[in-house]
Amino acid sequence: MVEIEEGGGKRYALLQAVQDSEYAKKVYGGYFSVFVAAFGEEGERWDLFMVVEGEFPAIDELQNYHGFVISGSPHDAYANDSWILDLCFLLQTLDTMEKKVLGICFGHQVLCRALGGKVGRAETGWDIGVRKVQIMESSEWRFVEDMGEMPSNLSIIECHQDEVWEIPHGAQIIGFSDKTGVEIFAIGDHILGIQGHPEYSKDILYGLVDHLLNNYSIRRKFAEDAKLGLQAAEPDTKWWEKICKKFLKGRLMESAF
Repeated sequence: MVEIEEGGGKRYALLQAVQDSEYAKKVYGGYFSVFVAAFGEEGERWDLFMVVEGEFPAIDELQNYHGFVISGSPHDAYANDSWILDLCFLLQTLDTMEKKVLGICFGHQVLCRALGGKVGRAETGWDIGVRKVQIMESSEWRFVEDMGEMPSNLSIIECHQDEVWEIPHGAQIIGFSDKTGVEIFAIGDHILGIQGHPEYSKDILYGLVDHLLNNYSIRRKFAEDAKLGLQAAEPDTKWWEKICKKFLKGRLMESAF
């Protein structure tokens, strides 16, 4: 476990489901640093658990955390690897405790699976680039205290070939896109799943596109088109960071559900 402690404030954990790429380690010091930079605030303590390597927080330590973030991953959220099953059990436990849990990409999918929803391969194939997410008109996200009125759609970086097919019982779809029917879902004020990557910069995605091309996951023409599309679009990074921070700190959905 890696710790970053900046004072005696709230304590959070990143459940990292992916190995650090060489690029992420060289430029950012690893994905943990990317997440803390995006979602952390001064005075907080952040711990890293490499769940992809079977490293998990102790059950008797869970009550000491104010929130958890699950990262993306190249693994399938519907697979039955032992660490994925252990992660599902942990997420069920956190849900029972009503701890704040934010799932990103794979984290969004595995959170859905753990709580009774269905996930699988997207029929429309890979989604890589910057995509507009439409916020549901019924969502009270349209106005969040201290944030002002939220736009009706927000652009976000995407990199996935799996998706949520069916949300868990009691969940609410918050956002969708022309590519993916469940871009955001929430349960109460303690569970939030986001299919895109609010923590990513475009240069991280450029590196991932090259990686996927080199390991034959995508074709060259698709990779070239994805990079070209990235040049012409910008994600609404500040809005996504505000949303994630306000959710984790307990200020986003307290009055919304």
